[in-house]
Amino acid sequence: MNTLGSPLSRGLNARHIRFMALGSAIGTGLFYGSADAIQKAGPAVLLAYIVAGAAVFMVMRALGELAVRHPVSGSFGQYASRYLGPFAGFVTGWTYVFEMAIVAIADVTAFSIYMGFWFPDVPRWIWVLAIIFFLAAINLFSVKVFGELEFWFSLIKVAAIIAMIAGGVAIIVFGFHVDAAAAAPSVGNLVAHGGFLPNGWGGLLAAFAVVMFAFGGIETIGVTAGEAANPAKSIPAAVNTVPVRVLLFYVLTIGVLMSLFPWNQINGETSPFVQIFSSLGIPAAGHILNAVVITAALSAVNSDIFGAGRILFGLSRQGHAPAAFGRISRAGVPWMTVVMMTGVLLVGVLLNAVIPEDVFLVIASIATFATVWVWIMILASHIAMKREISRDKLAPSAFPVPLWPAASAATALFMAGVIVLLGLYPDTRVALWVGGAWLVLLAAAFRLWVRGDGRRRAVLVDESAPAAVVGSQVPAVEPVETTAH
Repeated sequence: MNTLGSPLSRGLNARHIRFMALGSAIGTGLFYGSADAIQKAGPAVLLAYIVAGAAVFMVMRALGELAVRHPVSGSFGQYASRYLGPFAGFVTGWTYVFEMAIVAIADVTAFSIYMGFWFPDVPRWIWVLAIIFFLAAINLFSVKVFGELEFWFSLIKVAAIIAMIAGGVAIIVFGFHVDAAAAAPSVGNLVAHGGFLPNGWGGLLAAFAVVMFAFGGIETIGVTAGEAANPAKSIPAAVNTVPVRVLLFYVLTIGVLMSLFPWNQINGETSPFVQIFSSLGIPAAGHILNAVVITAALSAVNSDIFGAGRILFGLSRQGHAPAAFGRISRAGVPWMTVVMMTGVLLVGVLLNAVIPEDVFLVIASIATFATVWVWIMILASHIAMKREISRDKLAPSAFPVPLWPAASAATALFMAGVIVLLGLYPDTRVALWVGGAWLVLLAAAFRLWVRGDGRRRAVLVDESAPAAVVGSQVPAVEPVETTAH
C-alpha cells in the first residue's frame, strides 16, 4: 500500500510542534491524575516520575528516529506495518486509536469535574456534551488552526506551571502561612507524614499505572510528522525537550505541591493544584488555577482527536480501516475521522451520566494498558529498523537513539513490567481484561476483514537513503491524488 509522502496539509511549523510537545506533558494526568499517584506512593511518587520519564524519553527518541527517517501520515502504525508486519501495524494503529478514545473520555471527564468547582449543581454530562461539539468543530478547520489553538493552550499551561512553581518556592522560602491549624509549607512535608516512602515499595509500584497514564499522548509528536513543514528539524527539537519537561512539569511541580501541603490530605475531589492553592488563602488562586486546568483539559481532548484522526487516516491508506477515513476535506483535514471520534466521545457523556464517581480511575487504567502497548510496538519497530539498517548497510539515521542497544532493551523490559503491574492491583486489573479482549477482537477483525494491500508491508519514504533505496529497497508507487495541496 502506498504511503509515499503525505496528502495532508503540511501546516504545522516548528513553533506549533514545539509547543504541542510541551503541552502533551501537561494534561489531565498531571493536573488531576497526580492526586491518585500521590495517594498511592506519597512523596516517593517523585521517583516514579523520574524512572517513567527516563523510559518515555527513550520511547520518544526511538519514535523520533523513525519519524525523521520516515515522515509519513499514520506514523507508528505504518512503522509497525513496515518493520514488524501488517498485523502488527493493524494492531498498533487501532490500539493507538483506542488509547486516544479512552484518554479523551478521561479528559472530558476531568473537564466536567473541574467545571463542578464553579457549578456543583450542574450534571457532569452536560459539560462533556458541550465540549465535545466545540472541539469537533475546531478539528474540522485547517490543521494550522489546530496548531495555533494548541500553541496558545500550551503557552497558558506552561506559563501557569512556571508561575505556580515560582509562587510555591516563594511561599516555602518566605514562610507564608494563613491557616495556623494547618501544616506550615516546608520541604519537610516530604518526609513529615509517614516518611518519604510511607506506603512502602508496593505503594510506589502501584503508582506507576497512574504515572504512565500521565505521559500518555506524548507520542502525538510523531503523528505530526506527516503535517510538519520540516520534520527533520522540528521533530528532533521537540523530542529533545522531553527530559526538561519531565523534570520541570512533573518532578519539580509535584515536589513543590507536596511541600506546600501534606500529601496525605490531598483528596482527589478536584485538581490537587486547585485544592492546595485554595487552602493557602491566596485570593482567587483556586479560581485562576481552575481556569488553567480547564485549559489543559481542552488542549488534551483537542490533541486526542487530532492524534486518533491522523492514525485512522494512515490505517485507511494501508487498507487497515475503511476507505472513508482517508477522505480529505478542502482544508486538508481527514474529516471522517473527526466525526468518528466525536461519536466515541459521546460514550463519555453516557459514562458520566451513569457512573460519575468511578469513571476516571477505570478509564485511566485501561488507557495505561493501551498506551504502554503502543510504546512497546514503537520500540519493537525501532529495533527492527536498526537491525535492517545494519544488515543491509543502509545510510545511518540522522537522529539516532543514544546508548543503543542497551537502553532500548531496558526500556522495553520496563514497559512489559508496567503491563504486569496492572494485573497485580485490584483497582487496575480491569485494564488487562479489557486490553486482552481488545487484542483478541483485533486479531479476529484482521483475519476476517483485511484483504489485499492490507496484508502487505507498508512502503515508506526513507529520507536518509539514496533514490535507489527509497522505501528501504521496496519499489515505490505513485502517490494517490487528493483534493488537498
